[in-house]
Amino acid sequence: MTSRSVFFIGAVILIALVSVAALAPVLAPYNPTQQNLENDLASSSRDHPLGTDKLGRDLLSRILYGSRVSLLVGITTVTISMLIGLVVGSLSGYFGGWMDQLLMRLVDVLMAFPGILLAIAFTAVLGPGLDHVVLALSLIGWTGYARLVRGEILALREREFIHAAQALGGSPARVVLLHMLPNLLPSLLIQATFGMAAAMIAEGSLSFLGLGAQPPTPSWGSMLNEGRQFILVAPHLTAFPGLAIMAAVLGLNLVGDGLRDRLEKRGK
Repeated sequence: MTSRSVFFIGAVILIALVSVAALAPVLAPYNPTQQNLENDLASSSRDHPLGTDKLGRDLLSRILYGSRVSLLVGITTVTISMLIGLVVGSLSGYFGGWMDQLLMRLVDVLMAFPGILLAIAFTAVLGPGLDHVVLALSLIGWTGYARLVRGEILALREREFIHAAQALGGSPARVVLLHMLPNLLPSLLIQATFGMAAAMIAEGSLSFLGLGAQPPTPSWGSMLNEGRQFILVAPHLTAFPGLAIMAAVLGLNLVGDGLRDRLEKRGK
């Protein structure tokens, strides 16, 4: 399969995910929090294409609305992490010296711990909730962007056009923003696609543990947690949310792989 095909398949999945999230109020046949205890754990039917959960809530509606939570956490986490990583990596790579040593040692310390364990620790201390999930994931997610930006700037600052901009009196901020940042964007975009996929998985994991979205907010991770006790009698409760997470992460990873292959070909 060519890189163009990989990118196209991933883009189709990603566009479908964004469209579903944006049009969830229109596409959802029911209110995702509406309960009907007389129709709990129902299998697929005309009224409920994906069945219902233990409280009789329509599973399709909850999955559609759950895509909003995953996208919100993914986009917000990546945006905050990228901004922090861009600032830290720029300072470290451009100025070097003691600042580079200090910032990179901080990055090394954070990267020495498993990210999901740090996220669990942060959310356990701060308390459950989507805002705390975003904060926790951002606090550990910026390190990858910082190392990427630092490496790119270390290579760019030796280029002739950077020396020319500095010789003309360009300030460090001006040189970085106007001359270095445009060359960083392709690499940052690729990193962001993989980072967003990782953030969505982390959000699902934290919600599964009860540290993410709180009831009755529909979240794919919390839906998996609610359905695991009925996995033998109502496997659809875990199958469909799991497939939703898999499809979203697959689409983002395919887009990232396609962009990376194109960037490597252009570099050659």
